[in-house]
Amino acid sequence: MAELRGGIDLGGTKIQAAVIDADGKVVGEAREPTPTKGEPGDVAKAMAKALREAAEGADVETSELIGVGVGSPGDADEKTGVVSSARNLPGWEGSFPLGEKLSEALGTEVKVGNDVQVATEAEFHLGAGKEFQSLIGVFWGTGVGGGLVLDGKPWLGRGAAGEIGHMVVKRGGHKCPCGRRGCMEAYAGRKAMEEEAHRRHDDGEKTDLFKLMEKHEKPRLTSGIWERALDHEDKLAEDLIERAIEALGTGIASAVNLLDVEAVILGGGLGIRFGERLMGPLMEEMCKHLFVDERPPAVRVASLGDLGGAIGASLLVSR
Repeated sequence: MAELRGGIDLGGTKIQAAVIDADGKVVGEAREPTPTKGEPGDVAKAMAKALREAAEGADVETSELIGVGVGSPGDADEKTGVVSSARNLPGWEGSFPLGEKLSEALGTEVKVGNDVQVATEAEFHLGAGKEFQSLIGVFWGTGVGGGLVLDGKPWLGRGAAGEIGHMVVKRGGHKCPCGRRGCMEAYAGRKAMEEEAHRRHDDGEKTDLFKLMEKHEKPRLTSGIWERALDHEDKLAEDLIERAIEALGTGIASAVNLLDVEAVILGGGLGIRFGERLMGPLMEEMCKHLFVDERPPAVRVASLGDLGGAIGASLLVSR
């Protein structure tokens, strides 16, 4: 049997699992919703279920995989497999031995890395970043995560590099899900955007966002709901998206000023949904703050789509 490995992308709204062959081809995939209640153990059970379904699609048992890689939000320790402070997930303020628990459930070795870093590396090796040697991955979804490849190599710092969503774009600004104030994620993260939409709606501002959410039977304001609201010229949705783009442009420009990378790869649920549609406004906001504004980095929308995170996670197995 050809060597097969698993990959799991743990997101704030969905868990994407895949089985990948030695050539990087996806031979089985499955998706589960991320639990909205409970504790880390409940999330781990949903992850194991998703990978079992993906393995079934590839006609293989999970114990027969050479290993499984996991891309997780929060502080993911590659050496221990422990994930800490994944605050966009239920009950995950502390630490949880995710790698160990999944290894027990799946019967194979499990390696854990940061979700956005592994997705960034997948785009670098196989996707929109193939032509570059240095890039920043900016994944705009439930939160805003970042990944770095410098001089052709992943840059992890001391383990927590790339947290572009927690660059301060407004000192003393809105409270972020991380507990601090003024972070990019406090303005651009889908979770923070939904909380602000609720607050303004409760204060009397008109919007169809929540009607659309109910109509399409979604538990959250997904990227698709935001898109429908923009298509309906919903003023509140337009305002919050504009605010998000301003924060993204400001933070990305600051990171580019520091690192002078060749490219920015825009991914995540909102990034892929709106990357092409809002590329002009994003570049305009970036260029307001770039030190070398006549030579901006290339900005590309992630090309591996929803499977990019799982494919990138699977690359952890070969490390």
